[in-house]
Order: sequence, then structure tokens, then C-alpha cells
Amino acid sequence: MKIIRTKYSVLVVLLVLISLAEFGSCRKSSYPAELHSDELIVTLGRRLFFDNTLSNPSGQSCGSCHATSVAFSDPAHNIVSPGVVPGLFGNRNAPVAMYAQYVPALHYSIDDSSYVGGLFWDGRVNTLEEQAQKPFLNPLEMGNTDAAMVVAKLQRSENLSYYQLAYGNITDVNTAFANIAAAIATYERSEELSPFTSKYDYYLAGKATLTDAETRGMLLFTDTLKGMCANCHLITPDAASGKVLFTDFSYENDGVPKNPYNPYYTLPGTYNAAGQSYIDLGLGDFINDSAFYGTFRTPTLRNVALTAPYFHNGCFGTLEQVVHFYNTRDVPGSGFATPEYAPNIDHTEEGDLKLTPQDEADIVSFLKTLTDGYQL
Repeated sequence: MKIIRTKYSVLVVLLVLISLAEFGSCRKSSYPAELHSDELIVTLGRRLFFDNTLSNPSGQSCGSCHATSVAFSDPAHNIVSPGVVPGLFGNRNAPVAMYAQYVPALHYSIDDSSYVGGLFWDGRVNTLEEQAQKPFLNPLEMGNTDAAMVVAKLQRSENLSYYQLAYGNITDVNTAFANIAAAIATYERSEELSPFTSKYDYYLAGKATLTDAETRGMLLFTDTLKGMCANCHLITPDAASGKVLFTDFSYENDGVPKNPYNPYYTLPGTYNAAGQSYIDLGLGDFINDSAFYGTFRTPTLRNVALTAPYFHNGCFGTLEQVVHFYNTRDVPGSGFATPEYAPNIDHTEEGDLKLTPQDEADIVSFLKTLTDGYQL
């Protein structure tokens, strides 16, 4: 009887192992790339977004420069974010990742007489998938030499199992790298990055009341002859999404001064051949058109109270400074330094708005109603 029980036990174990193997095979085939669930991909994308083992050397993730605590901007409010290699920095202030899903592809708008859309400050990529790939391979950011290095790091990451559940085993480097970017982009399109939960949103829904200062600020913001903020930072629903996004995605040269504290200017010639003489020409440099030198995409103002410093080079640290700059930039004796690139500055909607100090303060009060997470 003892021998029979032993043989019987072995048979049971074999049957269990065969069943588990078949179950594992069925489970794996239940998640081919074309049938993955959005929830699964969002989970993977979020984990990859905050995975600091995918840089070279390890230590930096997308979340290092786009933190949840500050609306997915630089958590230390750096002028430009430091790269994973000590002493290296990018050349521009980290763009806010929230609401980026609504940025259209770069195109020329006849109605606006301007280029519109495109991601990064200069519009050089058109999709979140393209954008997600760039920091991984930028020597001033995450420092990987190629896609193969990123994929190799993923294969050693605790997130490999999540990747395999979503996309299966890695058999091709380029496909895997594209899947990494696609997962991150899917996460960036999730509600977490576009919640629409500001006081202003609740005000529109009739659930919150603006203070007197906030109301005055809103009226100035929308006044097409006085504050003129909403001329570019639209307060009307976007035609494509139906959402109020506080941007028209157009390009402007705001006459922003050069930021002498930008550490990019001090990088070795390998990274910045122009040194202190470097001038950021923005969109115009990307499209090779001098008519658009010094222009940068108009960002959303959602969560703007959390995302200092401001403009492409982080030259202003407070909203009060920004509003005062727009109001008095062109006023003699205003004290602002000369623009980084002067020939095509917008003088029609900014520079000498003749707003009072109270007007400026009221506009700032309104801007603070655009912060998500308002508690009713």
C-alpha cells in the first residue's frame, strides 16, 4: 500500500504540473498586444514612468523631472532638470506633462498665422509615444546609448513581468522599445494626468463659488482689450476635445530675457558648443525658419501655481513676476533684461497692458483656481 500511495502521489504531481503548464500557456496567450486592456497598459506605463532603473546609470526616471506632487513638473523647481550623470543638465525647463494628451500634431494654422501643436517646447515630435522615447536616449537626461540598452535594463527590472503580461516575451529590441513608449503614453493619457478637478472646473459645474478677487481676475483674464490672457490661453472649450485647456497651442516670442543662471551655459563644448553665447531659437530652429526664431509653444495654465519656474528657460520664479512681466515688459524703466531673441517679439497682446498692481494680484488669484485636487 505504501508503494501504491507513492506512485499515486507522483501521478497527481505530474497531472498538476501539466495543468499548470497549460494554464500558464492559456494565460499568456490571453494578453497578446492587440487585445491588451487599457487598465493593464496604464498600470505598466505608470510603473515604467517611475522606474529609475531604466537610465544609464540607474537613478533617474521620467518621474524624476515630472513629479505627481507638482503637477508632473520638476519636483525641485529647477530652472532646468539635472540629468542622471552628475553635472549634466538639459537646456530647457521641464515641460508639464499633465494634459499633454490634448496637444495636436504640429501644423501651420492659417487662422492663427502661426504654427500650432507639437510636443516639447519647440514642437519637434507629434505624439506622446515619440516624446516618451526621447529622454531615454538623451545624454543630458537618462543617458542610454540606444534602445537596446533600455530594453536590457527592462529585462532586469521588476517591471519585466508586467511588460510580459501586457506584450508577451521580448523578441525584438525595437518592438520592445516602442512598447515601452506606448505604455508610458497610455499612462499619460489616463485620468491621473487629466483630471479636470480644479476649483475653476467646479465653478463651471456650479459646485464652487469664486471669491471677489478670483472673479475680478477672471474678468481681466478674459478681457480681450485689457488683460488679454485668454487670447492665447483659451478659456473656451477646445474644438477637438471639448475641454477648456487654457492654451491655443500656438507659438509666440514673449521677449523672455536670457536666464544667466541656466547651468546649460556652463556645459562642456561637447554638449553646448556656443557656451554662454547660446541662444535658444525654439520652433524656428527646428523648422529652419527665421520668422519663428525665439518662439515657443503656449503651455496650458492648468496647475500653473504648482509648476514654477516659468517659460522655456525658467527665468521667472513666481506667478507675480510673470504677470508683471507681461504687463510692463515694454515700459521704459521696467527693469527687465533684454530679450534673448528680439526681432519678432509680440507687442500686440503683451508688454504694456497698463494693469494696476491690484489687477495683477487679481489675475494671480484667478490662476490659482486652476490647480487640480480642489476639495469641495
